[in-house]
Amino acid sequence: MTEVERNKAAARRTWEEIFPALDVEALAEITDPDVVSRERRPDEPAGLEGVKRTMFWLSTVFSDQRWEIHDVIGEGDLVAVRLTHHGRHTGDLMGIPPTGREVAYQYVQFLRFRDGKMIEQWSVRDDMTLMRQLGVIPGAPVLA
Repeated sequence: MTEVERNKAAARRTWEEIFPALDVEALAEITDPDVVSRERRPDEPAGLEGVKRTMFWLSTVFSDQRWEIHDVIGEGDLVAVRLTHHGRHTGDLMGIPPTGREVAYQYVQFLRFRDGKMIEQWSVRDDMTLMRQLGVIPGAPVLA
């Protein structure tokens, strides 16, 4: 297996296995302790600890979560994953009280690897669709 294939497998594993299971040990296996997360929340620490907190925070905001992977593309040390996050909004989302609504919104996650571990991550989310689905802004709450 090439390095690019290993990196793609680690990225896929993040969304298919690690985040759904809240598996901290597996997350540490594929994530550098000093990983740089480009869109961490203001109250979130840097590094692996921040990624762990995000994983657990998401589980408090959305129940019945799953990530549907559409594409995994790798080149060199970079992997791009296009996916849809599905869940039910059952917890506070940065001041938005639980609505109980089903959500499905797409995003693209970019992950940079070194020596088999994620060292940098950033994403582009379709927050507009999510906010429409939650009824926060006007528009049809169409599932992605």
